[in-house]
Amino acid sequence: MMNKGQQSMASSSKTTLPLLITILVLGFLSIVAFGDNNYGPTNPLLYCSDDFADQLEARKFNVSGCKKLRTLDAEFAWNYSNLTTTNNSTNTTTVNGTLIEIFFRAKLRHYEGWVAWGVNPGKKPQMVGTKAIIAIKHNKGTTDVHTYDVTKETRKGCRLWPTSPSEFGLNVLDKQAWSNGTKQCTTLYAKLILPFPEYNITRLNHVWQVGDDVNGDQPLQHRVTLQNVDSTETINITSPDGQSYGQNRRFLRSVHGVLNIIGWGTLLPIGVIIARYFRVFPFIWDKVWFNIHVGFQLTGFLIGTAGWAIGLSLGRSSEYYTFHTHRTFGILIFTFSTIQMLAFRLKPKITDDYRKYWNMYHHFLGYGLLAIIVINIFKGISMLKGGVGWKWAYIGIIAFLGAIILTFEIITWLRFMLKLPAITIPPKENKTSNNPTQNKQ
Repeated sequence: MMNKGQQSMASSSKTTLPLLITILVLGFLSIVAFGDNNYGPTNPLLYCSDDFADQLEARKFNVSGCKKLRTLDAEFAWNYSNLTTTNNSTNTTTVNGTLIEIFFRAKLRHYEGWVAWGVNPGKKPQMVGTKAIIAIKHNKGTTDVHTYDVTKETRKGCRLWPTSPSEFGLNVLDKQAWSNGTKQCTTLYAKLILPFPEYNITRLNHVWQVGDDVNGDQPLQHRVTLQNVDSTETINITSPDGQSYGQNRRFLRSVHGVLNIIGWGTLLPIGVIIARYFRVFPFIWDKVWFNIHVGFQLTGFLIGTAGWAIGLSLGRSSEYYTFHTHRTFGILIFTFSTIQMLAFRLKPKITDDYRKYWNMYHHFLGYGLLAIIVINIFKGISMLKGGVGWKWAYIGIIAFLGAIILTFEIITWLRFMLKLPAITIPPKENKTSNNPTQNKQ
């Protein structure tokens, strides 16, 4: 038992730790709140690149918000003011809309191409339904700016032609564009009125895009990559850093990739290695190898299936774009893996005449499945366009597993050529003593 001094020391330590944590949290919050007054609403240009900020300052653009967009190396700056009507009799003010000026900049892949920015009055940010302002850069170096109404027919391949002001549906007061030849950057400027409540500036659906090909004043189909597909967000333009909402698709893609790499791409190959090299030759790990093989295969199947289900959900959320090859390979992987899992219950007995044919099917289907898995994982990584770390991480995993396989193959062939027997891995000995005198209670 503790004496009074020990109890007081213990109680004081219990109260000191929460107090210390509270002081640290309050200190951190004070640093965040008061530490750097130059960052935030007083200087929104700090949220953009220095080059883009210099460009805005050179044009004397009064910026209320600025941000680097998450795809296509694009940047976006804006300024806004509410359009209101005051009722003198009731002394109330009604917001009729928002006057917004935007600067949008993106880099073209070629000397000719187009950049686009627009708003969508629908429930979610997407291409279809967007009121777009597009700057088209021609080979001659000239740049034209027009308004376009993006519809479902556009997605189906119909030509996208400029719309008249009455057809566009938004009052565009000014629009222009210019290019930086050295960096192939094209900047789009527009000044327009967003009517309220159709467009809520605290949750504004805006869309941006970059294309490589044009035909006169007609922008042609852009590339279909995740960078292009993900060029949408819901933004709060009253926030100087452009707070965005609903970015869970990027997180789910990361979870989808991690689960598939771990499940399909790592655990399943380890299970195959166990079955190939620890069953008969060059190593014999009787009875134990099968349990380990089943454990790795079942765990990999469950983790991979979870990633596959997330992939299906992501595919359904992408209403107008589908990555057909990646999706087809994913379905094949799940189907073949399910067949392989059923083999644990439907495996014929050793005495059955067709057991050797079942072994052939099980082995060849497993090896073919691994090939499809590796191809599809690399295809998924290439779709990320910026997932270089993912690529090299999985290359490292493949190299590690490949080194293990190569080592075991060399051992296998050496023992086969030298006609050496397989190495038997004995089970753990029972350490219980046989001495009766030691077993007495």
